[in-house]
Amino acid sequence: MQTRDTLHEGIVMSGGSPKILLAGAGLLLAVLAPFVLYPVFLMKVLCFALFACAFNLLIGFAGLLSFGHAAFFGGAAYIAAHTVKEWGWAPEAGLLAATVVAGLMGLVFGLIAIRRQGIYFAMITLALSQMVFFLALQLPFTHGEDGIQGVPRGLLFGLFDLSQPLTMYYAVLAIFVAGFALIWRTVHSPFGQVLKAIRENEPRAVSLGYRTDRYKLVAFVLSASLAGLAGGTKALVFQLASLTDVTWQMSGEVVLMTLLGGMGTLFGPVVGAGLVVTLESYLASTSLPVPVVIGCIFVVCVLLFRRGIVGELMARLPGKGNR
Repeated sequence: MQTRDTLHEGIVMSGGSPKILLAGAGLLLAVLAPFVLYPVFLMKVLCFALFACAFNLLIGFAGLLSFGHAAFFGGAAYIAAHTVKEWGWAPEAGLLAATVVAGLMGLVFGLIAIRRQGIYFAMITLALSQMVFFLALQLPFTHGEDGIQGVPRGLLFGLFDLSQPLTMYYAVLAIFVAGFALIWRTVHSPFGQVLKAIRENEPRAVSLGYRTDRYKLVAFVLSASLAGLAGGTKALVFQLASLTDVTWQMSGEVVLMTLLGGMGTLFGPVVGAGLVVTLESYLASTSLPVPVVIGCIFVVCVLLFRRGIVGELMARLPGKGNR
């Protein structure tokens, strides 16, 4: 019988080397990418990739479906934009404030919603997110439908001029790598193993002595904080914080990215975010209805790749087998 100690075994090493090589190759491509592709497009992909990875930490490894993650993403964007533009804070201070505020919002949301499960948990997060949306619409400092425009990028640590596209890109890349590394370490830690146990069979985890509500709350706060970091970064990249980032459609979009790429995989949300952002950018220059086309692609992918793109690829690797 599985005991409590078995849940705290270390990282599973099988297949570790290929994953490290894949991560290294991806990082190398990301470093060289701005010399081939438009840097602003790449920065948008990185921001949404971090957002999707943060969301995946909650749904993919803790089994908690949140329909309110736009509150953290968009709320943090407002905080970063306001502190940098109105208060004259440095960009790193604005991002730190955005991350902290998103984490505090996640703590409040989690304390309210964590006692429920399934669809009830999802609906509570959606309701709380809609409250944040109406606050963003009404509060004076958000400027309503106009949003906060003309946000200065400033100097990072007083040294790096973020008004330069390449400098801004590499700053965003560093933020993404740091956030992704934190998620990687969390998943491959004893804490991450307990989250997986809760996802698979929460009553059994409770019977082994784990206080599952605390683990889920910590995961929720961590996910919200990283989502806030992504939102604050996006506000600096586009020099704008608007209602678009805090609507329920944004919460649905991050769900779409995660499912397309592969829920419960580390690289799946990155692939899903890249695919969705690329489609939106390409279709915006055509007469095709963007939501309809993306919706059709999503239906096809769900029917053909039930585990998501990365999930299916991993399942088909030799020696992996189907779960």
